[in-house]
Amino acid sequence: MAKTLGPVRRKFAPWNDPAAKPLIEFRNVIKRFGDFTAVDDVSLGIYEREFFALLGPSGCGKTTLMRMLAGFEHPSEGSILLAGQDLAGKQPYERPVNMMFQSYALFPHMTVEKNIGFGLVMDKMPKADIEVRVAEMLKLTRLEKFAKRKPHQLSGGQRQRVALARSLAKRPKVLLLDEPLGALDKKLREETQFELMDLQQQLGMTFLIVTHDQEEAMTVADRIAVMDHGKLIQVAGPSEIYEQPNSRYVADFIGDINIVEGKVATIEGTTIHIEAASPQVSLVVEDDEPTSVGATVWVAVRPEKVRISHDAPADTAINTVQGTVWDIAYIGDVSVYHVKLDSGATIRATVANVSRTVERPIGWEDRVWLSWSKSSGVVLTS
Repeated sequence: MAKTLGPVRRKFAPWNDPAAKPLIEFRNVIKRFGDFTAVDDVSLGIYEREFFALLGPSGCGKTTLMRMLAGFEHPSEGSILLAGQDLAGKQPYERPVNMMFQSYALFPHMTVEKNIGFGLVMDKMPKADIEVRVAEMLKLTRLEKFAKRKPHQLSGGQRQRVALARSLAKRPKVLLLDEPLGALDKKLREETQFELMDLQQQLGMTFLIVTHDQEEAMTVADRIAVMDHGKLIQVAGPSEIYEQPNSRYVADFIGDINIVEGKVATIEGTTIHIEAASPQVSLVVEDDEPTSVGATVWVAVRPEKVRISHDAPADTAINTVQGTVWDIAYIGDVSVYHVKLDSGATIRATVANVSRTVERPIGWEDRVWLSWSKSSGVVLTS
């Protein structure tokens, strides 16, 4: 339920249990369309009751991976297992999964309740049982008063809930969500994300969502798989994906980031000293990333971890640069400062707008200092 969602999600981590067995297993799955490889040797486990997100840009293979699980596509190589059973040769209707499409695909001539019950009618469920199940779904998705309406008489958010209710009516083991909130406006999309999370916990089901929206994946998912060119780049929880990206690709794709290239000068335990070329400055990072003296690395720092000030910080020896404010983006809750350094590079700093004022203490073309702590940066080797 909503009031217990936080504690449940904080404790849920079966992937950390060596004895836990995934509900869904992709084993060395490859999918080719002619000479094009859409999914390239993907091995992945998704656990029962997990809300899992496949995240990446268009064409990265995430939807193809989902469609293979649903049975609409078939692997060129490898296997897909659900509850230990190989799905090879099984038609979509034979699989205990259901898919909610981005377009919703509602029947315009049917009422809401008829749309929700359509799959049950096709399965030849007794009429009385269909009525009970449809009523249950209407209540679950808060659509009782819209039962007799047709899709064109509903808002976008209501149509989205009808499609969701129809997908849930057959009680699948796994619900597949293909960009389900893409047609909603920003505010409604954010509200619906939390509704999906609450619903998933309430039903105790496994949800697999495909999205290119980083914020959406970070909000709803227990774990995220970041994909690029058909490959899995990183699979981890939202906080790890954001705070400990394993590559420049993930760091740059998830949120906003400053990335500075340099060479490792010294390593003292977990303290790595890096000499950056542009800007010419000494950087110090607390990180246990395996690297070696002389290696080329990249230091990634999130803009909200960068301090900006008119006055030089007390310690200007490390992680400190000076530049000129080139641009300011006022976004309401935060302001993003684009600072051009003397080397020509640009670093972004995000400042929370904690006071209600029009005047900003730091303005365009001001000379400013930027600095960050040793624990704020991440060392990337690729």
